[in-house]
Amino acid sequence: MKIAVISDIHANLIALREVLKDIEKEQCDEIYCLGDLVLAGPQPKETLDFIKEQDWTIIQGNTDKLIADFNDEIYQYMQQSFPVMANSIVEDIKVVDREYLSQLPPQEEKTIDGINILLVHGSPRYNNEDIAPGMPIETIEKIIEGTTADLILCGHTHVPCGYQTNTKQTVVNVGSVGRPMTPKPMACYAVLEINDGIFTVKHKFIDYDRTAAANQVRERGFEGVEQLAGLLLNPTSRHV
Repeated sequence: MKIAVISDIHANLIALREVLKDIEKEQCDEIYCLGDLVLAGPQPKETLDFIKEQDWTIIQGNTDKLIADFNDEIYQYMQQSFPVMANSIVEDIKVVDREYLSQLPPQEEKTIDGINILLVHGSPRYNNEDIAPGMPIETIEKIIEGTTADLILCGHTHVPCGYQTNTKQTVVNVGSVGRPMTPKPMACYAVLEINDGIFTVKHKFIDYDRTAAANQVRERGFEGVEQLAGLLLNPTSRHV
């Protein structure tokens, strides 16, 4: 069985469509999506409307929850800490289905051919906790302490990586489809293959028209769009 695992689309429908073309070439049987469907991207309404039509397993990302729960208190915090993101949320909530985002589950468990899989956005503990490259294995083991899954799949950081723990658990960050934070910002996803109780995971990097996506961001017109557009072309930090 082959499963495509995607995350952090962030309203980038151009990137998503290119990734889906590759998923079709891979002949994947299912798609798991680890959240952060919209926010800070080119086409929030169009992207979410498209996703809602798909037969995927989808969990809630931290920004999905932010949009779903958005209120004056969250706005004040975001304006102080991440003003561009605050502006994007204000615009997104005008056009996206917040009820749909609110009903997404925070985590999901799957068992396939004896392999127990845990889908999370950030980590098993928190939806906004980083699992990133170069972390000590002891830190990873602390983050996943109490879990029993053979394979934990996550996103959130927009940077792919993987760990094999001393407890014989595998942790894989699948990267980002729509706002990659890698030196060459290509859309990234993972292909999970399971055969006879054995699994492999590989990352795939897919090029897309970043200039077109950046121009779509600029067309949204709110304060900070130039910064967001620039991050699609030359990523520096996902926190703006």
